[in-house]
Amino acid sequence: MSCSCGTSVEGKTAGCNNNGGCATGGCNKLNTFDWLSNMDLPVQEKFNIVEVRFKNGRKEFFKNENYLDLVTGEAVIVDVPGGHHLGHVSLQGELVRLQMKKKNIEDNEEIRQIYRKATLKDLEKFEQVRNREMPALYRTRNIILEQKLNMKLTDIEFQADNTKATFYYSADDRVDFRELIKVLAGEFKIRIEMRQISLRQEASRLGGIGSCGRELCCSTWLTDFKSVSTSAARYQNLSLNPSKLSGQCGRLKCCLNYELDTYMEALEDIPEVTKIKTSNGEAKLQKTDIFRKIMWFNYGDENTWHPIATDRVKEIIELNKKGITPDTLTEDKLDLAPADTAINSDLERMDERFKKKDARKKNSRRKGKGQGQAPQQKQGQAQGQPRRKKKPNPNQQQQAQGNNQPKAENQGQAKHQNKRRKSRNFNKKNKPNNDQNA
Repeated sequence: MSCSCGTSVEGKTAGCNNNGGCATGGCNKLNTFDWLSNMDLPVQEKFNIVEVRFKNGRKEFFKNENYLDLVTGEAVIVDVPGGHHLGHVSLQGELVRLQMKKKNIEDNEEIRQIYRKATLKDLEKFEQVRNREMPALYRTRNIILEQKLNMKLTDIEFQADNTKATFYYSADDRVDFRELIKVLAGEFKIRIEMRQISLRQEASRLGGIGSCGRELCCSTWLTDFKSVSTSAARYQNLSLNPSKLSGQCGRLKCCLNYELDTYMEALEDIPEVTKIKTSNGEAKLQKTDIFRKIMWFNYGDENTWHPIATDRVKEIIELNKKGITPDTLTEDKLDLAPADTAINSDLERMDERFKKKDARKKNSRRKGKGQGQAPQQKQGQAQGQPRRKKKPNPNQQQQAQGNNQPKAENQGQAKHQNKRRKSRNFNKKNKPNNDQNA
């Protein structure tokens, strides 16, 4: 596809100087591809209306009454009010018929004609005329500041025959520029036309790169500017931050409307609710995932959010309408039996542990009492029958004497002392009490 910047006298591409391989956003604004160009259509006569593009993507339709053999991107001279202008063919054939139907343009006498193909002399003159645009833009802006007009001059387009200039500006309110036109006509010696455009049209004419990293939609393919409201951002759960939602034109981004229909269809299954009641209290809605159909709620000032399916939320809403409050967000009634058994089992385990400890303590106490009653049993044996003495084992005595004689002597002394202590205790207990007898 050839470049739409135009061709200079020397055969080079004007604008980006890329010789037909233009890839910049400024050259291929609102570019189109004729996908029917290489197809033989079953039509006897070719559609004779051609779409022609001018500066900054402005397009108009012209009749090819002379049946010129035109190629997409070729420069042509067309008829305009008060003279002629130079443009480039952007589209032809049956696709032009579809474009006219889309834009509600009728094929009547109001459509002007194409005079001829542009020659090198026409291209040279057109290049000289375009060189006047930037100096005229700067000078006009200074004049606007001198007259203190509340308007912003965006672009100037000179006609190819150098008889007319169109000034594109944007303003919030109506501007009285009658005095300005007189000054500009005396300054440039040319017919002046003032045309007000919106901020979106201004961005489309200037072009640029959006926050997404791509060229602006309005300067590449978008031509119909629809109104965008903040409700489109609310439906898509976007933060209402003007710096993020506004585009290069200063208005809300047109891309907010691209997926709005999809979100609206998904929102049909999402219940409109802000609070729901449960036994734990009122749960407030914090977030909604439209496509996953999940809603997050929290109780009071809690930081934890509970994800609940939309079907469950609808059930809770119906229960609340009937005056019923479910126990939790997930269940209507809680089954507390398993929880109680678990708690009781823990208590039973603790009781068993304490019972075992108490039994051990009792056993230890009984053993202590049994050791304290041993002397009484020995006393009973002494009163009733004489105690038999065990005969010593001569082998053990010899081994003990042979291995460690000092230890044996010490043990013998210790035994002797113990016997004396026991006998003393025994005598004290069995000593008659004379006072009682008396």
